[in-house]
Amino acid sequence: MNTASAGVSSSSVRGEERGTGDRVPRPNDCSIAFDHVDVEFDGRRIIDDLTLQIASGEFVCIVGPSGSGKTTALRLLAGLIKPSRGTILFRGCPLVESSRDIAVVFQDYSKALLPWRTAAQNISLALEARSIPARERKPVIADLLLKVGLQDHAGKYPAEMSGGMQQRLQIARCLAQKPSVLLMDEPFGALDAMTRQSLQDEILSIVRTSGAAVFFVTHDLEEAIYLGDRIIGLRSNPGRIGTSFAVNLPKPRDQLLTREQPEFLKLRRELFDFIKKAENERDK
Repeated sequence: MNTASAGVSSSSVRGEERGTGDRVPRPNDCSIAFDHVDVEFDGRRIIDDLTLQIASGEFVCIVGPSGSGKTTALRLLAGLIKPSRGTILFRGCPLVESSRDIAVVFQDYSKALLPWRTAAQNISLALEARSIPARERKPVIADLLLKVGLQDHAGKYPAEMSGGMQQRLQIARCLAQKPSVLLMDEPFGALDAMTRQSLQDEILSIVRTSGAAVFFVTHDLEEAIYLGDRIIGLRSNPGRIGTSFAVNLPKPRDQLLTREQPEFLKLRRELFDFIKKAENERDK
């Protein structure tokens, strides 16, 4: 659906955008967007005039100091909270409630899983919501468990799994939704380094083939550079866009080669400097 009439300004997205060949989505190819959004709690402004467009197939990473509104912004896109002013747009229309086409991977994986369902049954829940016949669910569940490295744990309940395994299960269930928008709130924080890198590559592959738009919150600057097509840096008090970086690294990304690229190291330095400055501003 065309969002041109929604009044979402791409110039508000750019902030202090770096790099050549920057790509800010045109209004008519946006999957989800913030249109001049403010959020206030108890008279305190948490997010100020946030305007941001995310296109189908685009991977946007969100970084910023604590208190910059990263998770609040994600919850807005999920339809879990409403803006005090402005509009969240999904496929060009105001988002008024949660949608099955928008999947969320929460930080708190323990509250996202159903404890009375096994790993396979938790994934099945998303397939049931899509009205997938029972006979067709088994191969899909097996494939998703394999993708997140849980193929030997299909019959386990969440309480029998480690925190990292539960988080991988939550990711698998979200992928079972086949969402057009994937919201991820520091999803790999509970994982060991090798599993984290494996899932980073798996998510990139899935996004490449599915065309989902991704809003990915992280504190890990290297992770943001490795995954992102664009990185948005938020400032605090109130949360607002402070900078935007286009990531022009070659694709497909490689865990060793990509991280050794001069552009990767340059972006890491620029992001580090931005976060340091934003933290100093917050603490004044």
